[in-house]
Amino acid sequence: MHKTDLTTLPCPIARGLGVVGEWWSILILREAMYGETRFDGFQKSLGIAPNMLTRRLNELVEAGLLARRPYCEKPPRFEYVLTEAGADFRQVTLSLLAWGNKHFTPEGKSVILIDSVSGAEVHPVLMDPATGLAIGARHVAVAGPAAGESTRTRMSRLAERRAAAPAPDLSNGE
Repeated sequence: MHKTDLTTLPCPIARGLGVVGEWWSILILREAMYGETRFDGFQKSLGIAPNMLTRRLNELVEAGLLARRPYCEKPPRFEYVLTEAGADFRQVTLSLLAWGNKHFTPEGKSVILIDSVSGAEVHPVLMDPATGLAIGARHVAVAGPAAGESTRTRMSRLAERRAAAPAPDLSNGE
């Protein structure tokens, strides 16, 4: 089966998925965010086969999300550290964590985020830095110079429906 190269599409979501869309890649990045840097550590924490781990690490290095650095000459050994692009993926993983906790943990939250100063639980929210307002699905529109005619038409119809709908309650970030 031939896999489509999503990284060549104009949509940034498709391009991002082209880089990290394979689930092992996301879990490797999660472990790197938790401080793991060594091949053996990734393998142990994830239970991933060595050949699969090698492939995924190489892909993440090639994509610029991880950097490979030697830490031992004989035998040659490398560690894998987050690059700026890899560290920026933290926002995506925190959003996945919150979404997974909300929708897929009937037994209760398995992981929570804690403010390191106050000790209080925190909840990730996507925010517009210019206004300080939470960005919710009901008050943003998707647009872009790379959008095709069908996307522009769909977004125009969506904007018309939103304009006709009652004003959303923005107090909860939606």
